[in-house]
Amino acid sequence: MQEVAVELFLEKGFDATTAAEIAARAGVTERTFFRHFPDKRDVLFDEADLHAQLGEAIANAPDNLGPLRVVLSAFQAIVPLFEENRPLSEPAQTVIAQTPALRERQLTKTAAVTQTMAEALRARGVDGSLAGLAAATGMAIAAHALGEWFKDPAVSLDERFQQAFAAVEAMAVPAKKVRATAGRSSS
Repeated sequence: MQEVAVELFLEKGFDATTAAEIAARAGVTERTFFRHFPDKRDVLFDEADLHAQLGEAIANAPDNLGPLRVVLSAFQAIVPLFEENRPLSEPAQTVIAQTPALRERQLTKTAAVTQTMAEALRARGVDGSLAGLAAATGMAIAAHALGEWFKDPAVSLDERFQQAFAAVEAMAVPAKKVRATAGRSSS
């Protein structure tokens, strides 16, 4: 149903596509559609696995990692989930980018995933405000890495996560060192 919905959203636009059309093209009843998704927006935002796997990966991360590295390791641990969902999530991002109401829903989803990570970090004993900061920073790193991966899948998602994390670390270096480092890498 999700693949069919994304196809229809790309063909007709999100607002012009009905749940009944999605169900009909998928070969199910409208009632079946609504058993799986409360509304058509949820076709694009099925995030239960993401929450569960991130929470579990944070809980199982090595004890010797700082909070931000725990978040990075959690995202790296669920690379297979992202890879499995790429055929759906990549075109879904196009639909979301074209639809203001969906962009708002994307922000809500991002906040919920960030909250899941912060709660998992707190369960590891990380201070509340630090857990929130690490989760929000980790979410920004992940969003950047995923965006770069969608643009160019020749570089693995795991490598994209590492590159984005390294970029955040580099931003903490005094400006003179960043310019010197940037100059060396471009030559």
